[in-house]
Amino acid sequence: MASLTLKTVSKRWGTFVGVDAISLDVADREFMVLLGPSGCGKTTTMRMVAGLEDPTDGDILIGDKLVNQLSPGERNLAMVFQNYGLYPHMTVAENIGYPLKVGRVQRVERDKRVRAAAERVELSAYLDRKPQALSGGQRQRVALARAIVRTPQLFLMDEPLSNLDAKLRVSMRAQLKHLQHELETTTIYVTHDQVEAMTLADRVAIMSKGKLQQVGSPLEIYNRPKNILVAEFLGNPSMNLIATAVDAGLIRHSGFHLPGDRLPVGQVTLGQRPEDMRIVDPERGDFRGEVYTAELLGDATVVTVRLGASLVSVKTDKDCPARMGDIVGVAFDRSTLHFFDTKSGERIADPSSETGRQAGLRAGAAP
Repeated sequence: MASLTLKTVSKRWGTFVGVDAISLDVADREFMVLLGPSGCGKTTTMRMVAGLEDPTDGDILIGDKLVNQLSPGERNLAMVFQNYGLYPHMTVAENIGYPLKVGRVQRVERDKRVRAAAERVELSAYLDRKPQALSGGQRQRVALARAIVRTPQLFLMDEPLSNLDAKLRVSMRAQLKHLQHELETTTIYVTHDQVEAMTLADRVAIMSKGKLQQVGSPLEIYNRPKNILVAEFLGNPSMNLIATAVDAGLIRHSGFHLPGDRLPVGQVTLGQRPEDMRIVDPERGDFRGEVYTAELLGDATVVTVRLGASLVSVKTDKDCPARMGDIVGVAFDRSTLHFFDTKSGERIADPSSETGRQAGLRAGAAP
């Protein structure tokens, strides 16, 4: 097992910057998820760790060993890809054992390790089958078994569940989480799926446009996003972000006023997650608006309400009676308000701090 350290690692192709001076420490046995939209640099970062791409600048260390000049085979890591990468002419057993065969492990030892790996991912009954005779989930488990049979220092997983249907993704997430806990192998997992990140990761590293935006536990990032980009990316529905102006101790919006005497004067974006807001009677809300749509999710209802030219989402009870066209009130949760500088996008007040509490002790009258 080993830790991973990236020291100001960059990747450029001419004038295009794919990864921009990323520094990241991944502890031994940690499950780290690189999360971000397509094109943000997360897969390029993983490929540099694997040795499939050379960094333009910076150092990559596995344990305390600099690996920049080492080939992929010398780094003692295993990759699991989105498209499985199985050999169609080989059986499941042959696919799993192929890395050992290339490494010239003796047949008896190879067969023993193949069966042990197959048992870990519940494939013992399928060792004689070819990949075309397997379901998508079974093929993905073959790819996982082929990775774990080598007992590598690092697991690198590049969106391994994206080709599976929704039900299979849920079961495979549980298997991956259990397997990583059982094997205690340092794992780097790339995805654009926030649910995968929240459920699998010990820590999440969010990337955008080649830059590292925030690193922390899933709950820490969810509760205290560092900037607007992170706030928008995590959550389904994502955080409501409302453009306001702070002046004379008030947070001003065309639909409401809130106290904001400790916030800096200027353009401020107020944020709150849909599950922290409430649908109330129109006369009791911090603002009122027309219901744009109401979506039943099964365990909850997402009510989208017009606020001027914007739409605000509220996640409420599954029995919520609100329907399209109704006029409802919306109430903020004063303890979980977020504030961001509109120009820079950076967080300017912690919602759990005194500033956050004072900024929303009571609603002012709508102008």
